[in-house]
Amino acid sequence: MDIVIELMNEDDIGPVARLRMAAFFDGAGRTLDEDMAGLHGLLTGGDGLEVSLVARVDGELAGTVLLVRDELNAAHDVTPWLAGLVVGPAFRGCGVGTALVRAVEAHGCAQGVETLHLYTWEARRFYASLGWRAVERFEEDDGPMMLMSRRLSYNLPAR
Repeated sequence: MDIVIELMNEDDIGPVARLRMAAFFDGAGRTLDEDMAGLHGLLTGGDGLEVSLVARVDGELAGTVLLVRDELNAAHDVTPWLAGLVVGPAFRGCGVGTALVRAVEAHGCAQGVETLHLYTWEARRFYASLGWRAVERFEEDDGPMMLMSRRLSYNLPAR
């Protein structure tokens, strides 16, 4: 299986938004059009920090991840964020998620990012296995949530 990570393009916006809607926004009040508009904004604006990456396996869209300055409804005042990691059901357990995380980390590091942050609960063990550390457990929408971070600039002294 050949996993290729690349920048999302215009043709990916619809399929990526549908993948994200099924994973994150079902019943959340966010529409497909809103998500597509947000993804389109990542393609057309910015200074190169924010990015949407896709994973393809044998040419087929397998997953996606974002690096963004602002997380939706953030409970913490930190930036930037690894957000929206989702792997299609047919491609789970094949290394696609790991490849996407490593690609976002590499992009962030190349942009001078010292520390990335993310929110998760279900995937906290997955991220911990990739070197992310738990920062804070908190409650959100009547359920547990974890703020995690990963230091990217290893040559800088710890703060």
